Amino acid sequence: MLKFSDESTASEACSDAGPASGPRADAADRRWFVAAVLQGKEDSAERHLRRQEFDTFLPRQKRTVRHARKLLVKHTAFFPGYVFIRLDPSRQRWRSINGTIGVRGIVCQGSHPSPCPRGLVERLIEHSEGDGTLDFRFRLRPGRQVRIAVGPLTDFIGTLERLDGAGRARVLLSIMNSEIEVTVHASDLAA
Repeated sequence: MLKFSDESTASEACSDAGPASGPRADAADRRWFVAAVLQGKEDSAERHLRRQEFDTFLPRQKRTVRHARKLLVKHTAFFPGYVFIRLDPSRQRWRSINGTIGVRGIVCQGSHPSPCPRGLVERLIEHSEGDGTLDFRFRLRPGRQVRIAVGPLTDFIGTLERLDGAGRARVLLSIMNSEIEVTVHASDLAA
Protein backbone atom coordinates (compact mmCIF):
# COMPACT_ATOMS: atom_id res chain seq x y z
CA MET A 1 0.00 0.00 0.00
CA LEU A 2 1.24 3.49 -0.79
CA LYS A 3 1.98 5.70 2.17
CA PHE A 4 2.10 9.46 1.75
CA SER A 5 2.74 10.70 5.26
CA ASP A 6 2.60 9.42 8.80
CA GLU A 7 -1.07 10.30 9.01
CA SER A 8 -2.44 9.26 5.59
CA THR A 9 -2.49 5.51 5.21
CA ALA A 10 -6.17 4.72 4.78
CA SER A 11 -7.23 3.26 1.44
CA GLU A 12 -10.92 3.06 2.12
CA ALA A 13 -13.57 5.18 0.42
CA CYS A 14 -14.37 8.53 2.02
CA SER A 15 -17.73 8.99 3.63
CA ASP A 16 -18.59 12.66 3.01
CA ALA A 17 -20.16 13.77 -0.25
CA GLY A 18 -18.21 16.19 -2.41
CA PRO A 19 -19.45 19.55 -3.67
CA ALA A 20 -21.75 19.76 -6.66
CA SER A 21 -19.54 21.50 -9.23
CA GLY A 22 -18.27 20.21 -12.61
CA PRO A 23 -15.38 17.83 -13.22
CA ARG A 24 -12.80 20.48 -14.19
CA ALA A 25 -11.22 23.01 -11.84
CA ASP A 26 -8.54 25.70 -12.04
CA ALA A 27 -5.12 24.14 -12.59
CA ALA A 28 -3.56 26.12 -9.72
CA ASP A 29 -5.94 24.63 -7.13
CA ARG A 30 -5.67 21.01 -8.26
CA ARG A 31 -3.47 18.44 -6.52
CA TRP A 32 -2.61 14.83 -7.22
CA PHE A 33 -4.48 12.14 -5.30
CA VAL A 34 -4.33 8.38 -5.57
CA ALA A 35 -7.15 5.91 -6.09
CA ALA A 36 -6.93 2.24 -5.17
CA VAL A 37 -8.03 0.14 -8.14
CA LEU A 38 -8.54 -3.55 -8.75
CA GLN A 39 -5.14 -5.09 -9.37
CA GLY A 40 -4.64 -5.85 -13.04
CA LYS A 41 -7.45 -3.43 -13.97
CA GLU A 42 -5.38 -0.25 -13.83
CA ASP A 43 -5.75 0.49 -17.57
CA SER A 44 -9.51 -0.02 -17.47
CA ALA A 45 -9.93 2.16 -14.37
CA GLU A 46 -7.81 4.91 -15.93
CA ARG A 47 -9.86 4.78 -19.13
CA HIS A 48 -13.14 5.09 -17.19
CA LEU A 49 -11.78 7.99 -15.09
CA ARG A 50 -10.72 9.83 -18.25
CA ARG A 51 -14.23 9.37 -19.67
CA GLN A 52 -15.45 11.30 -16.62
CA GLU A 53 -12.92 14.03 -17.56
CA PHE A 54 -10.53 13.45 -14.65
CA ASP A 55 -6.83 14.03 -15.30
CA THR A 56 -5.03 10.76 -14.58
CA PHE A 57 -1.51 9.38 -14.59
CA LEU A 58 -0.69 5.68 -14.56
CA PRO A 59 3.07 5.13 -14.32
CA ARG A 60 4.14 2.02 -16.22
CA GLN A 61 7.22 -0.16 -16.49
CA LYS A 62 8.44 -2.63 -19.07
CA ARG A 63 8.33 -6.18 -17.82
CA THR A 64 9.33 -9.45 -19.44
CA VAL A 65 6.77 -12.22 -19.10
CA ARG A 66 7.51 -15.83 -20.01
CA HIS A 67 4.58 -17.56 -21.67
CA ALA A 68 4.49 -20.70 -23.80
CA ARG A 69 8.26 -20.74 -24.29
CA LYS A 70 8.22 -17.14 -25.45
CA LEU A 71 9.43 -13.95 -23.86
CA LEU A 72 6.91 -11.13 -24.13
CA VAL A 73 7.59 -7.54 -23.13
CA LYS A 74 4.53 -5.95 -21.52
CA HIS A 75 3.86 -2.56 -20.02
CA THR A 76 2.58 -3.08 -16.49
CA ALA A 77 1.66 -0.69 -13.70
CA PHE A 78 4.65 0.57 -11.71
CA PHE A 79 2.40 0.78 -8.63
CA PRO A 80 0.06 -2.21 -9.06
CA GLY A 81 -3.41 -1.45 -7.76
CA TYR A 82 -3.12 2.36 -7.87
CA VAL A 83 -3.69 5.25 -10.29
CA PHE A 84 -3.02 8.97 -9.75
CA ILE A 85 -5.81 11.53 -10.26
CA ARG A 86 -5.43 15.31 -10.41
CA LEU A 87 -8.35 17.26 -9.02
CA ASP A 88 -9.57 19.99 -6.70
CA PRO A 89 -11.80 18.26 -4.11
CA SER A 90 -13.36 21.56 -3.04
CA ARG A 91 -14.72 22.15 -6.58
CA GLN A 92 -14.97 18.77 -8.26
CA ARG A 93 -17.30 15.84 -7.67
CA TRP A 94 -14.63 13.49 -6.42
CA ARG A 95 -17.14 11.00 -4.94
CA SER A 96 -17.87 9.71 -8.44
CA ILE A 97 -14.33 8.26 -8.44
CA ASN A 98 -15.43 5.70 -5.82
CA GLY A 99 -18.18 4.43 -8.13
CA THR A 100 -16.02 4.18 -11.25
CA ILE A 101 -15.62 0.75 -12.87
CA GLY A 102 -12.38 -0.83 -11.64
CA VAL A 103 -11.85 1.64 -8.77
CA ARG A 104 -12.03 0.49 -5.13
CA GLY A 105 -11.91 4.03 -3.76
CA ILE A 106 -9.87 7.19 -3.47
CA VAL A 107 -7.25 7.12 -0.69
CA CYS A 108 -8.57 9.21 2.20
CA GLN A 109 -7.70 10.42 5.62
CA GLY A 110 -10.87 10.48 7.59
CA SER A 111 -13.61 11.72 5.29
CA HIS A 112 -11.45 13.75 2.88
CA PRO A 113 -9.12 12.65 0.06
CA SER A 114 -5.48 12.65 1.10
CA PRO A 115 -3.23 14.44 -1.43
CA CYS A 116 0.12 13.11 -2.59
CA PRO A 117 3.18 15.06 -1.47
CA ARG A 118 3.80 18.05 -3.75
CA GLY A 119 6.24 17.25 -6.53
CA LEU A 120 6.02 13.43 -6.28
CA VAL A 121 3.76 12.80 -9.27
CA GLU A 122 5.23 15.72 -11.20
CA ARG A 123 8.66 14.12 -10.85
CA LEU A 124 7.32 10.76 -12.05
CA ILE A 125 5.73 12.47 -15.07
CA GLU A 126 8.99 14.28 -15.76
CA HIS A 127 10.82 10.93 -15.92
CA SER A 128 8.27 9.13 -18.09
CA GLU A 129 7.72 8.74 -21.79
CA GLY A 130 4.53 9.79 -23.56
CA ASP A 131 2.73 6.52 -22.72
CA GLY A 132 3.58 6.78 -19.01
CA THR A 133 6.51 4.33 -19.12
CA LEU A 134 9.03 5.44 -16.52
CA ASP A 135 12.57 6.05 -17.76
CA PHE A 136 15.21 5.98 -15.03
CA ARG A 137 18.23 6.12 -17.35
CA PHE A 138 19.27 9.39 -15.69
CA ARG A 139 20.29 7.29 -12.64
CA LEU A 140 22.57 5.00 -14.65
CA ARG A 141 26.25 5.67 -14.04
CA PRO A 142 29.23 3.51 -14.99
CA GLY A 143 30.48 1.47 -12.05
CA ARG A 144 27.05 1.16 -10.40
CA GLN A 145 25.05 -2.00 -9.88
CA VAL A 146 22.14 -2.38 -12.32
CA ARG A 147 19.34 -4.90 -12.81
CA ILE A 148 18.32 -6.07 -16.26
CA ALA A 149 14.56 -5.48 -16.36
CA VAL A 150 13.66 -6.74 -19.86
CA GLY A 151 14.72 -9.69 -22.00
CA PRO A 152 16.07 -13.19 -21.47
CA LEU A 153 18.42 -12.00 -18.71
CA THR A 154 15.60 -10.43 -16.67
CA ASP A 155 16.47 -9.88 -12.98
CA PHE A 156 20.19 -10.53 -13.43
CA ILE A 157 22.30 -7.97 -11.57
CA GLY A 158 25.59 -6.70 -12.90
CA THR A 159 27.92 -3.73 -13.05
CA LEU A 160 27.39 -1.05 -15.66
CA GLU A 161 30.60 -0.56 -17.59
CA ARG A 162 29.69 1.90 -20.32
CA LEU A 163 26.84 3.84 -21.92
CA ASP A 164 27.06 5.06 -25.50
CA GLY A 165 25.21 7.79 -27.37
CA ALA A 166 22.98 5.29 -29.21
CA GLY A 167 21.34 4.12 -25.97
CA ARG A 168 23.32 0.89 -25.63
CA ALA A 169 24.81 -0.18 -22.32
CA ARG A 170 27.57 -2.66 -21.66
CA VAL A 171 26.99 -4.63 -18.45
CA LEU A 172 29.35 -7.07 -16.73
CA LEU A 173 27.40 -10.01 -15.28
CA SER A 174 28.80 -12.57 -12.87
CA ILE A 175 27.36 -15.94 -13.92
CA MET A 176 28.61 -19.36 -12.81
CA ASN A 177 31.93 -18.06 -11.41
CA SER A 178 32.81 -16.17 -14.57
CA GLU A 179 32.21 -12.66 -15.77
CA ILE A 180 30.26 -12.19 -18.97
CA GLU A 181 29.95 -8.93 -20.85
CA VAL A 182 26.52 -8.25 -22.40
CA THR A 183 25.18 -5.33 -24.40
CA VAL A 184 21.58 -4.26 -23.81
CA HIS A 185 19.52 -1.17 -24.48
CA ALA A 186 19.85 1.33 -21.62
CA SER A 187 16.06 1.52 -21.26
CA ASP A 188 16.06 -2.19 -20.32
CA LEU A 189 18.07 -1.47 -17.16
CA ALA A 190 17.03 -0.41 -13.67
CA ALA A 191 19.44 1.24 -11.26
